[in-house]
Amino acid sequence: MLPDLATQHTRLLDLGLDLPPLPQNLVGDLLVIHPRRVSAHDLVPLLRLNERTGFVVEDLTDLAEFVAAPDVDVPDTDLYAVSDPQRGDEFANQSPNEVDPQVRGRGRDLMTVHEGICWALQQPEVIDRNHCFMTTGSRKAGRRPGRLDSRVPALWISNGTGRDGAGRRDAPKLGWCWAGNRHTWLGIASVGGRSA
Repeated sequence: MLPDLATQHTRLLDLGLDLPPLPQNLVGDLLVIHPRRVSAHDLVPLLRLNERTGFVVEDLTDLAEFVAAPDVDVPDTDLYAVSDPQRGDEFANQSPNEVDPQVRGRGRDLMTVHEGICWALQQPEVIDRNHCFMTTGSRKAGRRPGRLDSRVPALWISNGTGRDGAGRRDAPKLGWCWAGNRHTWLGIASVGGRSA
């Protein structure tokens, strides 16, 4: 269970983030920092799991271009809250292309990469080996007008192989997956709503 929003705000300040005061009367379960205030690339190294530091995979150099997906309405304020974040374990072994309409059909919305990172900053255990998640609420525009890039950001645990390096084994990792691919160990995260 997440701590209250004031406690979450204090934790983010303790991590060294320069944030405005917590908005009065803000309601929700998870405090989120808007991308304009702190980039995802700067937030990820603050993640910790088993004393390992979070990192962004080397080939996600365009992370800043992954913004709110079409029809994902992020409040235009430095700090906002989301309700009922869920990792989406029940969607493991299904692709984002298959699941995104199901999420919206349940009256929920797709979790953005910033929301996923902020969740893991407050509850590191939400990134659990073989139970990690994609954040399909953040997408990049594709090369063709009206099309999306075929990648989606995802948070999981490094095995320390390949370009990650052995020293990063068991570290929280922000990478990407193809929107049409299925992964048995990746859910598709969602939120119940957003408020500012």
